[in-house]
Amino acid sequence: MTQEEYKIYIDNVIRRVETARLKVSGHHIVKTVAISKYSTSDEIADLYNIGQRAFGENKVQDLKLKAEKLEDLPLEWHFVGNLQKNKINNLLDINPTLFHALDSMELAKELQKKLEAKDMTLDALLQINSAKEESKHGFMPEVAADAYAQIQKECPNINLKGVMSIGAHSDDRDIIKKSFETTYEIYKNLDGATICSMGMSGDFELAIECGSNMVRLGSVMFNK
Repeated sequence: MTQEEYKIYIDNVIRRVETARLKVSGHHIVKTVAISKYSTSDEIADLYNIGQRAFGENKVQDLKLKAEKLEDLPLEWHFVGNLQKNKINNLLDINPTLFHALDSMELAKELQKKLEAKDMTLDALLQINSAKEESKHGFMPEVAADAYAQIQKECPNINLKGVMSIGAHSDDRDIIKKSFETTYEIYKNLDGATICSMGMSGDFELAIECGSNMVRLGSVMFNK
C-alpha cells in the first residue's frame, strides 16, 4: 500500500468513528489510540505522518524501545497491558500519558507506593471486567464504583480519569452491547470521570454508540 493509499484507508477508519460518534451526538468527542504492539517503529512513524498522535503498547519493554526510537516525534504513549508489580518502576520511568489497566486494589496500592517514592503522579483508568469473563482482568461491575472511590481516597498519586473495559468475547452483538452498557452506566456515575475507554478493531462502532469516548484500535489502523 502506498502512503497515499494508506491515508485513504485511514480516512475511511476515521469516517467510521465519526459516523458512530454522530449517532450519539454532534458534541460527543471520541479519541483514537492506535495500538501498535504488533507494529514496528517505522509503521508508527508512517501513521504519525498522516495525523495519528496517540499510540498504545501492552509490554513495558516494547513501549520503552519504541518511545526511545521515536523520541523526536511528539507522540502520546499509552500503556494498555496488564502491569506486573515488578515492572512498575520501569513504566514510571517512561511516564506514559495514560495507564489503561488498573485492574486490582493490590496493584493500586503498589503503584501508589512507588509513585510516592518518586514524587510522581500517574493518570490511569480503572479496568472493569464488565462481561465477568475469567480470561479478563479487572474489577467486577458490582464493586467497581466503590473501588474507584477507594483509590481516589487512598492513592492520591494516582489520577483516576475514568474507566476501561473490553467487550464481551462473543459473536452475539447483544451480549457485547450489554457489556459496554454495563461499563458506561458505572462510568457516568463516577466522580470526576472523563474517559470511558471501550471498543477495539472489531467492535469500536458499537462501543461508541454505547457511550465510549476513547477507542483502542490495533489491526484496523495498521492493516497495510
